[in-house]
Amino acid sequence: MSISKYKILSQAKESFSKSDYKSALEKFAIVLQNFPNSKEAYNGVILAEMAMSGEGGAEALFDYYEILKEEDKEQADIIISDILQNMDGSLEKLGEVFAEPLRDRLEFEDGILYKDFKAIVDGGESFKETFENIMFSTRVIITQKDDFVDFLENLIDNGFSEMALAYLENALSAYPSDEVLRKLLKKLAKGFKSEN
Repeated sequence: MSISKYKILSQAKESFSKSDYKSALEKFAIVLQNFPNSKEAYNGVILAEMAMSGEGGAEALFDYYEILKEEDKEQADIIISDILQNMDGSLEKLGEVFAEPLRDRLEFEDGILYKDFKAIVDGGESFKETFENIMFSTRVIITQKDDFVDFLENLIDNGFSEMALAYLENALSAYPSDEVLRKLLKKLAKGFKSEN
């Protein structure tokens, strides 16, 4: 039996946008079984699972994914895959990151340390341009909470609200009572109100 990949993907997306995550998950899974190389179905399965487990950020990421796809479908698949990989318990893993020799990690991760990224910006480059230049090819590796907060503030101040929201919701699901993160969420909410 041949299935229509695009028809089922669009049904899956429709289910997701109606918050029927179980149905969305089943439909994305059907496409993935028949088209194992479909990054869109793979990312959809992960986002639907995240949403079903009540993990914050899934809806914002899904919306962000849809917006990115309108501009460049292939890049959208890559960006969302990267974000999902980085989000996978990223804050819980922060402790492990400190224990690992950084040099070893950098050998197999295509990334730039946040302090090095910040040095470029402090050297007179704009955060927005620098971030846009590297976001498609390089990960920004953040190993300190202060850097994470600084990064989020810069994302918010430079118009990357959707991305900041996705990171923030994920961080708050790990640390729901963190005051600094809550303040950032309020700042972000104000920004969304003034945009609309």
